[in-house]
Amino acid sequence: MSKLLFDGPEWTFELLSKAHDAIEEIAIEDLGLDVYPNQIEIISSEQMLDAYSAVGMPLMYQHWSYGKRFARDEALYRTGRQGLAYEIVINSNPCISYNMEENTMAMQTLVMAHAAFGHNHFFKNNYLFQQWTDAAGIHDYLAFAKNFVANCEERYGVDAVEEILDAAHALQSQGVFRYGRPPRPSKEELQAMQRQREGYESQQSVLELWADNMGTRNDPSAAEDGELSARRGKMNLPQENILYFLEKHSPVLKSWQRELLRIVRYIAQYMYPQKQTKVMNEGCATFTHYYIINRLLEKGLISEGSYMEMMHSHTNVVLQPEYDDPRYGGLNPYALGFAMMQDIRRICEDPTDEDREWFPDIAGNPDWKSVMRDAWANYRDESFILQFLSPRLMRKFKLFMLSDDAKQPNLVVSNIHNRQGYRNIRSALAQSYDLAYLEPDIQVDDADLSGDRELKLTHAVRNGINLDPENRDEVLKHIRRLWGYEVSLTARDSESGARISHATTAA
Repeated sequence: MSKLLFDGPEWTFELLSKAHDAIEEIAIEDLGLDVYPNQIEIISSEQMLDAYSAVGMPLMYQHWSYGKRFARDEALYRTGRQGLAYEIVINSNPCISYNMEENTMAMQTLVMAHAAFGHNHFFKNNYLFQQWTDAAGIHDYLAFAKNFVANCEERYGVDAVEEILDAAHALQSQGVFRYGRPPRPSKEELQAMQRQREGYESQQSVLELWADNMGTRNDPSAAEDGELSARRGKMNLPQENILYFLEKHSPVLKSWQRELLRIVRYIAQYMYPQKQTKVMNEGCATFTHYYIINRLLEKGLISEGSYMEMMHSHTNVVLQPEYDDPRYGGLNPYALGFAMMQDIRRICEDPTDEDREWFPDIAGNPDWKSVMRDAWANYRDESFILQFLSPRLMRKFKLFMLSDDAKQPNLVVSNIHNRQGYRNIRSALAQSYDLAYLEPDIQVDDADLSGDRELKLTHAVRNGINLDPENRDEVLKHIRRLWGYEVSLTARDSESGARISHATTAA
């Protein structure tokens, strides 16, 4: 009698359940994964496009930009210029995976292994997601945000809400805490927030309770440093999270407008770990599905035809186009992540002398699965590459390093495949995944609420890369809308402190 889980392309819910159980047995008992309970939903291409437009979230408030994104993706999809993902998975408890109804049964099996177990395990165990996201509460919060925005639109008008959301969206990348968590609200502050959300009444008195208390409000040294230091200390300046600062200190925003900023800020922070773990997250999920489908074949649970269909998709996912290929768009995170996971297993199972020199802690470790789970739990892309990218993989990917000095007429190959070159290439590649270097370092420097109320921002310019003037000026207009008074931005060299440029919203 055949042991096959399925023998044709058509899927049914009974077959999905059967395949899920077989995958779960391998994922939990063999690989030792630790996952949230799974909730797998089958959706149409229309629903997938809808999820695309709302940054992949199951519930999202209304905004014109989501409709615009939907129209663009739908047009590309309908004309065959862009395909759709086989799945979308949500960092939540239970973990929700959306599978496309157009998938064959083999593809449904593949994407369940990939999303419902690979991504799921990563979400639940990686330290960034554990520290910065609330998987159990995200659905309730999104439902609250959707209802709150809809109620505001009804009460204050669509245009008024849209104006605030447009400005907040323009500042999303500057609305996250990168280096430390904000203070948890006290019991009184939580009660104040709840009262505001329920009634939006007595807002000013309620908001006074929200004063920032990140450790400087009662700092006795602030008074000793003079008026400027006291003012800056009271507002916890400099402040990297511009949306947070505006939410707390804007002289003109009403209570419901501050709540809109808080919603955008909260969702931006929720998504921030995903931006820091693209290589690791996709590498974990791809390695997991690759391991599981091979085990399913070894156990005789899938046919060779189904296996070949899965491997065809797997190969497309991990394809790394050459630099002169029209499809080239930099390093494919699936390709690099999967290759690094496979390489870690190789270093554990079959290390070379070079591996023993570079990775003495894991080379020859017979328990490669625990090494892998430890890596998935305790690193982000930048630190993961810095720790685990091997010389062998650098040779395989043909990585080398170019120096692009604007003062020199030609590019210079500065590091090749030698002992020091490997270290420099690895460090440079790791830094290219560090968001602290990729995103502009802009901080609120000062704001005199009892004086001219000008909001002063400082941009620490790294490597001579300043902001595009046109985009900078447009974003400053949004900040002025939220602040209510003039806003200035001074760009200074991050090393010398020399002033590079100055822009202001003053006429």
